[in-house]
Amino acid sequence: MSKKIGLHIGGRRFDVDVEDDFAPFLEENMAKDFNRDGNNDLKKMLHAYVKKTHELFIQEKEIEKILRKTEI
Repeated sequence: MSKKIGLHIGGRRFDVDVEDDFAPFLEENMAKDFNRDGNNDLKKMLHAYVKKTHELFIQEKEIEKILRKTEI
């Protein structure tokens, strides 16, 4: 099954279909980064993208660090 999640950006509504088990996680994180009830400008969208990409960067570095420890 899938769930539709919507967000207003630049005065337009965008909807995405996501898996049911992923939907609560996405909604929780979107609530932290966006105004779920109103409009979001493109600057806010770019800021959220950079923030999430940085989080992914940090996670990958941590994973690499753990993997190096297990190789010894």
